[in-house]
Amino acid sequence: MDSWIWWLLVAIALGVPLVLTAMPEFAMFALGAGAAALAAGLGVGVVPQFLVFVGVSVALLVFVRPIAYRQLRQGPAVKMGIEALKGATAVVQEQVDGEGGRIKLNGEIWSARALNPGSVYEPGQQVDVVEIQGATALVV
Repeated sequence: MDSWIWWLLVAIALGVPLVLTAMPEFAMFALGAGAAALAAGLGVGVVPQFLVFVGVSVALLVFVRPIAYRQLRQGPAVKMGIEALKGATAVVQEQVDGEGGRIKLNGEIWSARALNPGSVYEPGQQVDVVEIQGATALVV
């Protein structure tokens, strides 16, 4: 059996624990084995094939792994919960001033208060949510 087939089998064998454990390191080793299979297919000797495998795997571990883990640690950029409401536009339902009022925000009625105590917003007027304090939206 040709050596490139062995390298492909190694790549597939390294792909199995990748799927089972979701550890990206296995993918990097599998890509290294794929590069070695390519080198074997081009007629390179056994020792250079192994060096290609080690070189590609180590390069991926050194350069790609830190970037991947940084992206995983940051998490998605999707805002959820109260954070998603900040900056949203709402419609005043009952007069909103420094003491209180009501707005319609994302299809729900919220208690609201003007961020600037001297500001007054009339029903039908659009306002922007600056902050959420408890169950009250601060608007401008």
